[in-house]
This record gives sequence, C-alpha cells and structure tokens, in this order.
Amino acid sequence: MNQFISRMQAVQSPIIPVVGELIQSSPGTISLGQGVVSYNPPPEAIELLPQFLSEPTNNLYKAVEGIPPLLAALTKKLVEFNHIALNTDNCIVVTAGSNMAFMNAILAITSPGDEIILNTPYYFNHEMAITMAGCRVVLVETDENYQLQPEAIAQAITPKTKAVVTISPNNPTGVVYSENLLRQVNEICRDRQIYHISDEAYEYFTYDGVKHVSPASFVGSSEYTISLFSLSKAYGFASWRIGYMVIPKHLLVAIKKVQDTILICPPVISQYAACGALQAKPEYLQENIGAIAQVRQIVLEYLQQLQGLCTITPANGAFYFFLKVHTHIDAFELVKRLIQSHQIAVIPGTTFGMEKGCYLRVAYGALQKDTVQVGMARLVTGLKTILSD
Repeated sequence: MNQFISRMQAVQSPIIPVVGELIQSSPGTISLGQGVVSYNPPPEAIELLPQFLSEPTNNLYKAVEGIPPLLAALTKKLVEFNHIALNTDNCIVVTAGSNMAFMNAILAITSPGDEIILNTPYYFNHEMAITMAGCRVVLVETDENYQLQPEAIAQAITPKTKAVVTISPNNPTGVVYSENLLRQVNEICRDRQIYHISDEAYEYFTYDGVKHVSPASFVGSSEYTISLFSLSKAYGFASWRIGYMVIPKHLLVAIKKVQDTILICPPVISQYAACGALQAKPEYLQENIGAIAQVRQIVLEYLQQLQGLCTITPANGAFYFFLKVHTHIDAFELVKRLIQSHQIAVIPGTTFGMEKGCYLRVAYGALQKDTVQVGMARLVTGLKTILSD
C-alpha cells in the first residue's frame, strides 16, 4: 500500500486541525483562529425539537432539497433580507452547511480540467473543493484593500472557465465588497456565460453602517448566479450543519444527483431546529452581533499598537482582520512561535493562498469582552517581541 496514490494528494490539509494540535500542546492558549461565534442558537431552535420527535415518520429519509416548512421560511427570509425573489428561474436547496453547497455547485457545473476563478486571499475550503473535483484554480489578486478587480477577473477568463467565486463579507479579510464591484463581476459572468458563485455565509456581520448586497438580487441574474448561505455563523449553528443555496432552476437535477449521493437529505432534526431559529426575535441577531461589534472595536484598538509592524487593512464585515506582517519569517513558523511562546493562536495566510509575504488571519467572533482583552494583549506583545528579536 506504500504505492497508494489518490487525487487527495493534490489537496492541501485543513489548517484548523493543525493549529488545533498546536493549541492542545500549549495549554492555556487563547484562539484567534477558528471562525465561530461564542453564542448559542436561539431558544426557538431548541423549542421546535419536540415537534420533530413527535412525528415517527421523521426517522425516514426526507426530500433531497429540504423539508417544505424550512424551504418556506427560507423563501421569506431571502425576499425580506436579501431581496432575492424565488421564481421560475431559481430554487432553494438545503445542504449540510454552505461548504457542502459549494461542493455541490462545483460538481454540478464542471468537468475535470475546467477552471474556477478565486480572488486572493481565498477561502481554503473553496480551493480544496475545486482541486478535489479535478478542476484548476485560477487566482486573481484583489487590490491593496482586498477589493475585487473586475478587469483582472475578466482577463483571467478562458474557454475552460466555469465560474467566478466571490465571498462578501469576506473570509479571511473581513472586507465587504461594494455593490458596484459585485455588479461588475456579475455582469462579466452574464456576458461570458459563466456562473457567479456568491458565498454569503457572513451576510449579517457588517459594521459602521455598511450594508450586505446579494448579487442574486440584481435584475436578470437568476439564471447564472449561485448563492451560498449558512446558519453556522449568525445562528450559532456550527455543529448543526445547515446551509442552503439558491441556484438556477436548470441546475436542480445535477445538484440533486450530487446531494443524494453524498448526503441523501440534510439532517431532518437540524432542519427543524433551523425552522425554529428563523423564527427568533430580531433582538437575537441584534444583541449578539452587537456584542461582536463591541469586541471588534477592542480588537481595532489593540491592532493600532502594531502600526509600523503590520499593515492593517480596514474591514467592515465578518469577524476577521487580515494582517500583513512586515517580516521575512515564514507565516506558519510565526504562528507556531506565537502559540508556543505567547499562548495566542492565529491562522497563517499561506493557507489562504498568500505565498508572498507573511500574513495572519485574526478571528474575533468567539471572543467576549474579557477574553478579547487578554487575547489581543498577548498577540500584540507576542508580535512585538518576535519581530524585535
């Protein structure tokens, strides 16, 4: 078996478990690594579980694309929040998280050897999924503020290109793309007859008056725009594994083939919980995201102490900052030293495709006011100490 070779050898290893092992070997480490929130699902999610348990047939398989009550609730949400109307050209498919939605989309629209355009820095699971599918990732750089460059995207399109991927609010940078830039990219996809895959997992996490925009809300975009959403972040649903996608209707048969093969149907108990979560009072999101906004302000205050040592790009979304560290130290080596010597964990930029220079992703969604003070003090002290050696 030493000669065993598979397509997975071309796929990068997930960085979160690697950093997790380093954290375990350094007890007391505070993590600014994984992108999760600190709060729990709303009580309405749990209150709906007895309804699931009371129906014996819920132990059987359900519809591949999701149970009707959840599809109805998501339709309402999409209209009210995203301004996406469900019509004869599009439809919803519930998935086991939005990562699965992305994999569904890639398998449905590509053949081996096709190309998918990612903007750097990219979300590592996107790059991994494309590689798993036997397709080629084409990287396009964002500008100095990590904003999209539509002209560069247009130039990167070839006859093998099947889609352009955008993430807004962005992981790993926290940047929110402007409506104008998203519209330009969406129009390029329309004109070149390729898909625009829009990952909107962090749609609720915007600050300082910035608004989220869904490309599928643009008039006439239903037939080529694929939108990905998740309950993992906003509703504290990380382990419940519920996401969903809005797809052109002509992709439904292909998407259902993929989902039926890998999953059959999303966990029905989690779908019931999702129905409950979507019934939560507005105060649930307002208060929890408001608390993260307060944590964000504290993070910003500490990051100002790193001026001169790091370039800190303004970011008004998600719960990340992406630092360019002015050093020749390898990013992963810097992460190891921060954990082992200063008990603070971040994620190296290399896993997001940033090979030139040293970059770090700082995640603050899981922190609260007490832990953020300690964690950011460790990060600032650690970087100042290491970079002065």
